[in-house]
Amino acid sequence: MTVLDELVRDRRIVICAGPGGVGKTTTAAAIALHAARVGRRACVVTIDPAKRLADALGLEALTNEARLVEDNGGDAGPEGGGTLWALMLDTKSTFDEVVVRNAGSDEQAQAILDNPLYRNISGALGGTQEYMAMEKLYELNESDRFDLVVVDTPPTRHALDFLDAPGRLLRFLNNRIFRLLMMPTRASLRAMSVATQMLLRTISKVVGGAVVSDAVAFFTAFEGMEQGFRDRAAKVEQLMSDPGTAFVVVSSPRRDATAEAIFFADRLSESSGRIEALIVNRMFPSFGPTPAGLSGPLADNMDQLRRVAASEESHVEELSRRLPDAAVVRVPYLADDVHDLRGLTEIGGWMFD
Repeated sequence: MTVLDELVRDRRIVICAGPGGVGKTTTAAAIALHAARVGRRACVVTIDPAKRLADALGLEALTNEARLVEDNGGDAGPEGGGTLWALMLDTKSTFDEVVVRNAGSDEQAQAILDNPLYRNISGALGGTQEYMAMEKLYELNESDRFDLVVVDTPPTRHALDFLDAPGRLLRFLNNRIFRLLMMPTRASLRAMSVATQMLLRTISKVVGGAVVSDAVAFFTAFEGMEQGFRDRAAKVEQLMSDPGTAFVVVSSPRRDATAEAIFFADRLSESSGRIEALIVNRMFPSFGPTPAGLSGPLADNMDQLRRVAASEESHVEELSRRLPDAAVVRVPYLADDVHDLRGLTEIGGWMFD
């Protein structure tokens, strides 16, 4: 049994991260498909709005709710009984669910959902997508609907935002400015100091009175909910370092991609995360020595291909040196692009067999 196979069978969360354009979405789907085929209830989550995952799984589209992949081969493995599910993160819908869960009443929740400021920031505020992805991951893990959740993250530096999102939220909620913004809501606007009222009037002249009114109404409606957000962010942060969570770096053998993968590994190690597998996609084949008697353009072509393969292997070796504890899995160039379950099965064969 390979290390990657053990992760799929034993862990509850597998997070796939790495540079853009190296096949993370395909890799995440292949991991979840393999999990289903060895008898687990697996769900693959993508943050990428492109339709690649839906197309590969034979689905018309993906939404914020997990959809069952009917023909996933879950009964094909020796264990049988596994199921494959998939979803694509919808930041706004997830944020709405978080608000409803943390509100003290239906009225408080509706006041926030209807607030113009909230409607503007819930899908566009910097870092919102990353934090809501973590919220969705935590929700799926806690629901007990799935044995394994596989996450397809954004490209490396955005993936780091994704992993740091709970900590950033905690820092924001503990920030002095946020606490000052919340102070007037606890005593109503009538109890505001003269200085605070003058500040609001000054801001109104710059951004408009309606914007300030919406902001005051938002923070008033938000009163009492910040502790719920704080507690959840702390739990999500703990989940990232839980023994049931595994990190898999996906890369290609290109120099720039391996540099990105090393950057991610270094940053992850700073937060005590451990990378347990390294999957290198689209490896060029090595044809060995040029056959005796072969000459001319064909021989030159073989020499060139051999040099390309040797260069790629040197990049993989550098990755291996920087990630000595990670199992290395090589996936070659395939004859065709992966666009269906058959292609995912072929990828899985290289990854797990």
